Amino acid sequence: MPSTSSKSRDNVSLMSLNPRGPLDPQDDVHNDQSEILPLRPINTNTSRSSAQPCLPADADPAQVSGPTQPTPLTSTPKDTNTAASVSPGSSFPILPSISTPPSAPSSSHDFQYIELDYEEANHNHTVDSRRGLRIMSKAPLLIRSSPGFGTGSYGAAPIHPETSSSDTEGDNEDYNLVSPSRRSSADIRHARRHRSVDTGRSATIRTSTSSLSRRRKSQSEQVGGSTVADGPEGRSSIGERPLMNDLAPDVNSDNSAAEDEDGSEDANDGSDPDPPDNSPYPQVRASVSPTDNTSLSINTPRMWMLSTLFSILGSSTNLFFSLRYPSVSITPVIALLLVHPLGLLWDFFLKRPDDPPEEFEEGVRIDRPRGRAPAVFKERSRLERFRLWLAQGSWNEKEHSCVYVSSNVSFGFAFATDVIVEQTQFYKQDVGIAYQLLLTLSTQILGYTFAGLTRRFLVRPAGMIWPGTLMSAAMFTTLHREENKPANGWTISRWRFFFIVWISGFCFYFLPGLLMPALSYFNVVTWFAPNNPVVANLFGVASGLGLFPLTFDWAQIAYIGSPLLTPFWAAMNVIGGLVIVMWIIAPIGYYTNLFYSSYMPILSSSVYDNTGKIYDVGKILTADFLFDREAYSKYSRVFLPITYVLSYGLQFAGLASLLTHTSCWHGKDIYTQWKRSLKEAEEDSRPTYQPLGGVVSNGDQPGILRSSSTFDNILSHEDVHNRLMRRYKDAPITWYLLTFVSMTAIGIFVVEYYPIHLPWYGLLLALGICAVLFIPIGIVMAVTNQHSSIYLICQLICGVVFPGRPVANMVFVTYGYISSAQGIKFAADLKLGHYMKIPPRLLFSVQMVATIVSSITQILVLNWMFINVPGICTPQAINGFTCPIARVHFNGSILWGVVGPAEFFGPNATYRPLVWCFLIGAIAPIPLWLYGRNRKSSIVRKINLPVLFGSLSWIPPATGLNFSVWAVVCYIFNYLIKNRASGWWSKYTMTLSAALDSGLAFGIVIVFFGFIYPGWMDGFSWWGTEVYKQGCDWQACAYNTVPNGSHFGPDKW
Repeated sequence: MPSTSSKSRDNVSLMSLNPRGPLDPQDDVHNDQSEILPLRPINTNTSRSSAQPCLPADADPAQVSGPTQPTPLTSTPKDTNTAASVSPGSSFPILPSISTPPSAPSSSHDFQYIELDYEEANHNHTVDSRRGLRIMSKAPLLIRSSPGFGTGSYGAAPIHPETSSSDTEGDNEDYNLVSPSRRSSADIRHARRHRSVDTGRSATIRTSTSSLSRRRKSQSEQVGGSTVADGPEGRSSIGERPLMNDLAPDVNSDNSAAEDEDGSEDANDGSDPDPPDNSPYPQVRASVSPTDNTSLSINTPRMWMLSTLFSILGSSTNLFFSLRYPSVSITPVIALLLVHPLGLLWDFFLKRPDDPPEEFEEGVRIDRPRGRAPAVFKERSRLERFRLWLAQGSWNEKEHSCVYVSSNVSFGFAFATDVIVEQTQFYKQDVGIAYQLLLTLSTQILGYTFAGLTRRFLVRPAGMIWPGTLMSAAMFTTLHREENKPANGWTISRWRFFFIVWISGFCFYFLPGLLMPALSYFNVVTWFAPNNPVVANLFGVASGLGLFPLTFDWAQIAYIGSPLLTPFWAAMNVIGGLVIVMWIIAPIGYYTNLFYSSYMPILSSSVYDNTGKIYDVGKILTADFLFDREAYSKYSRVFLPITYVLSYGLQFAGLASLLTHTSCWHGKDIYTQWKRSLKEAEEDSRPTYQPLGGVVSNGDQPGILRSSSTFDNILSHEDVHNRLMRRYKDAPITWYLLTFVSMTAIGIFVVEYYPIHLPWYGLLLALGICAVLFIPIGIVMAVTNQHSSIYLICQLICGVVFPGRPVANMVFVTYGYISSAQGIKFAADLKLGHYMKIPPRLLFSVQMVATIVSSITQILVLNWMFINVPGICTPQAINGFTCPIARVHFNGSILWGVVGPAEFFGPNATYRPLVWCFLIGAIAPIPLWLYGRNRKSSIVRKINLPVLFGSLSWIPPATGLNFSVWAVVCYIFNYLIKNRASGWWSKYTMTLSAALDSGLAFGIVIVFFGFIYPGWMDGFSWWGTEVYKQGCDWQACAYNTVPNGSHFGPDKW
């Protein structure tokens, strides 16, 4: 047997037996008559002598020897491979005709298909038997590491034999004896390159689910449940086992294929092979394929140019409109849709039928593949070579994913730009371009380092599903694959379904968004008593609690996130908190005048003075924007509406419960993963592939079960996606550490050199807060799609530690909160790359380049606006460029940085009781954990207090309507439909969410730029545009009014 290299990254022995090598030019076009069939499990039980070899159609059965007789080799024509069937005592095996499809050059861990070429099998000729012996002396035996045969992703890993060049040359001479018929015309190659890639299915005969199940079971029995052996000895021992020939295709595979082609199976059976270690979560299995096509192009000029283009356009547009009221936001979903036709057009205009074939390894083109002519661009002009360079690869889902990740990174305007606006326009500080660039880059990139350093906890485990990324994965499936299987009687394809919903949502938005806004603010109950404050408080949707959950605007329904992406149990936590806190406690506190709240609206995002008017921050500041305590004592304390008060209390409780909940339910997992990370770092090696099956052989890594999510041990399970990603070189942890150190050094320089009044240890304190809370926040976000913000706690801590420093408060919040928020976004993108099988090192480059490009772009656009927009950030600014978001943050810096938390929560302060919420939140998860930890089926295990507390921090500005109608839609789709029509839910739900979100985004853009921005709707008015504005709901009436010349609250403060 050939020796195998001990440096092989994986311990699974499988290799294509193409003696010419996988890169033969003739292999670029598959034989027209060949079919790709999955290999059956290999039988290592030598006592079974019934296994028969795969024989050509014209082979004489008499030539097949018995178990004890040596058998001469059958003829092996050119372009065919051999698989061994060895009996005890056989001197050499019987070799059926097998051919290998083209595959990219790869290391030992890549997977390849095996083709059974029946056309060529019928043209076998006799050749010297010594040639067969030479073939077998170099070709390793075949075993599979997964029962998911028939895919190029989790089937097998090749281990290259060590052969001499002389033998290779001899073999090539033998192969020239026979030349099979193959299609080699340039138009066929061109058509094959332009075919939309269907990962794991292209040209593959699919088998039914029952066949796959039987095959998994037989493999587990025959190979002993594991094909992985540790160490070099294990690798060599596998190769030395005598293997029975069990490679005959399943007799039912033709029927299964025809059945799949006709679409007679239900969608929930799936045409995708379903490996035993597939994700245990149905929403993941419905959106992400458990396969990987390693031959796809990724690192191409097309991907980089489109990524850069959308990074520049998205970041500049969103920053431009963030300084305007009303504003509009360009979401990454729009980029996801727009870039797809651009990628196809790129190929259409730059591809030619006679282009030379290309091969890619880990997404990168190999300029001089083995077995090919070294000069790919021979006899071509310079312009033609440039065209070929631009036309590398073909547009596919992996390139599409990278462009989307770039957009997702760059489309949200940098929070640091708000700090710059506040410093230059409100505090009148003169800050240069260098300061702006350093502040923006350091705050944006620091978040990426937190995401990279916590990959083992937030990205790799199967339990970290990141529901928000599933919509994008479903979109890539919809756009790049052509498959359609019936789902509960629905035969419409996902792409057609998406198109219909998208067009319908786009057209319908003109009603609530332009022609009849009353359908959006559907406060129909208040229409019958518009001036009744109680009715407005309870049933209003602008300043009320929204007890009547009905709206016709998807923007209102998905204001806090798409309900189709949130698990039903998580939505029940949210709605439970809404009912208890906002619909029961808030009205009781409001009508009993708790904290003087009845003199203010029941729901508002503003703060008020003691006369019931919006607080005028300018009255308590000096000309130098410093806190004037004398003016403050003469003016008023700051008062908050009751829902604002409860929102602060919930955020305090949510932050404390986040730490306790994570420690109780995930503390053991985090500790185990941390030890494993340290061990891998010390050994400087990556884990090998794990065997498939319900139980993993590695003792410290439990198997995954397909059940609903629970909150214990979810960090210890790894699925097929994590296993597939191990074939790619990981981004070293040193990259993230160096990035963290360099960006922290830049941050220290910024706060010490420029007049920010934040000491260097203040910056480290902000990063420390982010570091402590990042993993707990990431776990909650990855499981529930609910983000827990640390914005408020950063403001409070800085206000306590560094009082009277508003600019320092803003910068402290930027480094603390934005590092967390950006890091969570980066972690979600890493998970999307994990699902789409993007090489981690390439993904690192994509994210870093997009971050740098977008940061520089936003700084340039911002300074251009400072110069060219008259009156910017003032009430007199043209066209509404009043900087509303920056002004809200400016007011926050005054309240918490100037007035300080002591005036709100200190001794004798009005809102002192809210401090007890920290203790309540810290203690509350403990009894739930003690009760539910040993009761696997208890509903208590579904209670997630960080979600229950933290999600309501959206109120304000969100209203009760946004939560109640969101929960109703989640109940309909993720409970009723999921349980009663699981096939339909699996096939269409994520596509429906993507269609509604993207249709809404396009509708908002068209309505704003096409009708509102030009002023065409200025004179448009009728009952449907005015009825919802008439009354207390829109005017934010208070239950009690303050008499003229009087005030509420204490007389001294």
